[in-house]
Amino acid sequence: MAEKNMTSAIFKSLEDFNVPKSAMNLLDNAVAKKYLNVADFGKTYRNTWVGILVNFIRNGDKRIKRTKIESGSKNVWGYYLSNKEEQMPFFDDDIVKTEIISDKKEKKRKETNDNIERSLHKLFVSYLKNETIYSKTIFHENSTQSEKNQRWTHPDIVGVKFRNLEKSASDFLKTINPVDMFDVYSYELKVEIKNDTDLKEKYFQSVSNSSWANYGYLVALEIEDNLIEELKRLNQSFGIGFIKLSAKNPFESKIICQAKKKNLDFNTISKLCKQNPDFVKFIDKIKDIVSAEERYHKSTLTDFEKNVCDEYFRIDEDDNIEKYCKDKNIPIEDEFEESEEI
Repeated sequence: MAEKNMTSAIFKSLEDFNVPKSAMNLLDNAVAKKYLNVADFGKTYRNTWVGILVNFIRNGDKRIKRTKIESGSKNVWGYYLSNKEEQMPFFDDDIVKTEIISDKKEKKRKETNDNIERSLHKLFVSYLKNETIYSKTIFHENSTQSEKNQRWTHPDIVGVKFRNLEKSASDFLKTINPVDMFDVYSYELKVEIKNDTDLKEKYFQSVSNSSWANYGYLVALEIEDNLIEELKRLNQSFGIGFIKLSAKNPFESKIICQAKKKNLDFNTISKLCKQNPDFVKFIDKIKDIVSAEERYHKSTLTDFEKNVCDEYFRIDEDDNIEKYCKDKNIPIEDEFEESEEI
């Protein structure tokens, strides 16, 4: 009963504000307005209050949302009622910052994330290699057009998975339909997806960049929990999958939404080949492997992995992965979890 009373007090306190408020601001307001008698909860009432708020988010309760705000010198979560979302953001003495961040800070954040994004490739291709997918980074800067344009044309990474068939079956498939000898993947990597607008932009960038491949995926190191349902809806409508990358242990990365298989779009593949030499090299090697005679197949595949595909971490290199993340300033999962102000 006591916890129900506290939950009721949380909603009453949230109703008083048209701006996101920290857990402690909401608690102070609830006490001042006499929505809550802290004497009923003992010395741990602050922890209980924060715990209830956090569980709303973790459990996907759509009545309450949160966003990052600044309060004094601390970064904390600001909570607000979902039915007031259209009124956000407003600014008050908490110096609330919701989805609109100052241009200067956003530019610095973007530059930092861009640097980290490229460093994520080695971690992600290590996961792919363990899934028997051979992969290569497509460097946008090597394209014939501007970097800005290529962000909506080229994927960050392309991958291929070859069918492992007995020789007679393999030869037969080559004769009937060689394109069924392999599946091609397209991946768009991001450091974080922080709100609904951010999700839409990055998801549809993946749709644009992956339309040509058998499977397309958006990959991110961090995504807000309250975006998963919308992500699943987009997956149902457009077929691009989602992978949650783990920096701490890339082999624990998880497919949250499975991509839907499509036929290869050879017109778009032709366009990408004209624009980017990295892509051409990758496609040419797939052709070489599929068409290679049995006695040359293994050596052709080895050459592909050594001279075309990205470097990766072996499964026994945990210490090297940890050092790599530290050297590249890649945040591991624990560093994304911002502590609540208590």
